[in-house]
Amino acid sequence: MERDSGVVLATERYGCSESWKYLAKDGVIERRRDGKGGESRGNAIVGVFKSVFLPQGYPESVSEDYLQYQFWDTVQAFSSSLSGTLATQASLKGVGVGDQEATVAAATVTWLLRDGTGMMGRILFAWRKGSKLDSEAKKWRLFADVLNDVAMFMEILAPFFPAFFTLIVCTAGIFKSIVGVAGGATRAALTVHQARRDNMADISAKDGSQETLVNLAGLLVSLVLIPLVTDNPVLTLSLFFLFTALHLFANYKAVRSVVMETLNEARLAIVLQQYLSDRQILSPREANLEEPVFWEYRKAVPIKLGVRLQEVIQSPEELNLALKKNNMPYLLGVRNGMPACKVVLTCSSGFKNNIL
Repeated sequence: MERDSGVVLATERYGCSESWKYLAKDGVIERRRDGKGGESRGNAIVGVFKSVFLPQGYPESVSEDYLQYQFWDTVQAFSSSLSGTLATQASLKGVGVGDQEATVAAATVTWLLRDGTGMMGRILFAWRKGSKLDSEAKKWRLFADVLNDVAMFMEILAPFFPAFFTLIVCTAGIFKSIVGVAGGATRAALTVHQARRDNMADISAKDGSQETLVNLAGLLVSLVLIPLVTDNPVLTLSLFFLFTALHLFANYKAVRSVVMETLNEARLAIVLQQYLSDRQILSPREANLEEPVFWEYRKAVPIKLGVRLQEVIQSPEELNLALKKNNMPYLLGVRNGMPACKVVLTCSSGFKNNIL
């Protein structure tokens, strides 16, 4: 009881972590944990875990969907790590590891072709789809993981088709390069969403720590699996399909758990359609639950906003006709056989015009 005596001067707490009391005792300020001794030992272990793997200030420093997303992301990373081990073993076997007749030069050429085609695929995909990865982060995140599973399946099958081995692994390399671009870019977009205190770097770093821990666990499990699946294609494929099913399920649950608080094309259309039908405004969670993540949201007439003038106007007469009695800061172009309504914006058009 003597230890508990003293006047409490202040209580210190960061986020939802443990509290500390500052006590004045015999003219000296002491700092003690606010809690019972039995609880403090458990709190200390939890506190170390949080400081190593969770962003500082959790949970106030992150979005409400952070924990649920990270849980399913951890599950999918673990299953993907095991699938990747099976695919790597198949690739090494295909290039000649363990085959006395295989040459180092042939294996090197195959690997260089695989990496080279992957680099080209990375550049082309970023050029064609880079602008879509921010607004459609959930869809492209799921797309990347599905494509990654397809690439690993191709690598597992490649050794069974030696005549087409190089073509198969090069195609798989292109797919994996697309996965790298889409996965990295969408992860950055999700990090922006999760950060609540301008702590993107901290969240990204802790996500890396979580992924490293998961990969380490996957490595330990892989050491047990490799002797079992060697020269056993039936078991290899069976385990691959099992891990792939778990991987896809976890990815779907992960992207579904994300509640974006901004409007993209699909969520805006969902909110407007609901409002026009019953005058009710959906909450962010409700709009996200209705947002499709497997395919692009399609409207009856797709709208392309901010196109070049030449895509709408073909002659000076058409331009004069379009500008006649037109006081709006945009031009609409619809032609017979045109698959979309194209909109040319002027310098004076604003956000309200774009939405309307």
